[in-house]
Amino acid sequence: MVATTRGQTKPRRRWLRVFWTGLALWAASVVVTVATANTNLLPTVVLLGSFLVPVTFVVWAYEHGRAGEITVPLLFSAFVIGGVLGVLGASVLETYLLHPSLWMYFGVGLIEEGVKLLALMFVARHVHPRTTRDGLVLGATVGFGFASFESSGYALNSLFTTQGISVRSMVETEILRGVLAPLGHGLWTSILGGVLFAVAGRRWRITGGLLLAYLGVALLHALWDSMHGIAIGLSLFLTGTPWQYELLERGYLPRATDTQGHLITLINWLGLIVISIIALSWLRAEATHSRRAEPPTPPEAPRPPERTTPTPGPPGHP
Repeated sequence: MVATTRGQTKPRRRWLRVFWTGLALWAASVVVTVATANTNLLPTVVLLGSFLVPVTFVVWAYEHGRAGEITVPLLFSAFVIGGVLGVLGASVLETYLLHPSLWMYFGVGLIEEGVKLLALMFVARHVHPRTTRDGLVLGATVGFGFASFESSGYALNSLFTTQGISVRSMVETEILRGVLAPLGHGLWTSILGGVLFAVAGRRWRITGGLLLAYLGVALLHALWDSMHGIAIGLSLFLTGTPWQYELLERGYLPRATDTQGHLITLINWLGLIVISIIALSWLRAEATHSRRAEPPTPPEAPRPPERTTPTPGPPGHP
């Protein structure tokens, strides 16, 4: 904690003020939008709901883990430029390279983690020196920027249903993605950013360790995205009935029973929890290693006494 003597400000916990202020504004926007049926307020609800949690975590990371090279303008560039470049790059590559298959989600993980890594390299190209802590913070910032723009798209899509405009569906989507946001893109890109900065010198270096980290993060990403499908497959394998297997053989996905529906939900959430624990443990190990690897700050050398010039006395004085 930072001392709070007179004349000093307490920089910690700004992220809490950001979160509660943003949450209050988002809730007020939702209430006024529903009460007035004013569709002009929908972009406000979408943007506040999509950016609230990512921006809060960027502020938290800035307060707790950055070094002197990480400035507010650099964080802003990483969040906006890195996030937009990542979303655009992922959209183009996924459109032209991916097709429905068993390995599609692994392709999504490779593409999205790859474009975020390239975006991080671009926005941090002038950062020197490069420390693991800075990589963790900037990686998280790029990842949360990506998550914000992606979530705004999901919220906008959920707004339009077969029954028309559904503010409830949009709000539910924003709440779910907001709760899960700290365990997704920001976490994965933070891990990759820490590895990237740890092996970098004056120029970016592609090492075996960085490639393994990239594949590992992409695998976590793929498992996260495909966990619902994995849960359906496991539940059918464990509790499937003959008529369900027959439908599967014909190429149809059978309707789950009530018991299977509960089992699917349980397996899905357990899988997400396990993936999150692995990613958080990986991030914690990187942060701990970076603190141990940092050279201790040398004690400040004592200042030599100031030399004083004797004041000349009156003439004839010794």
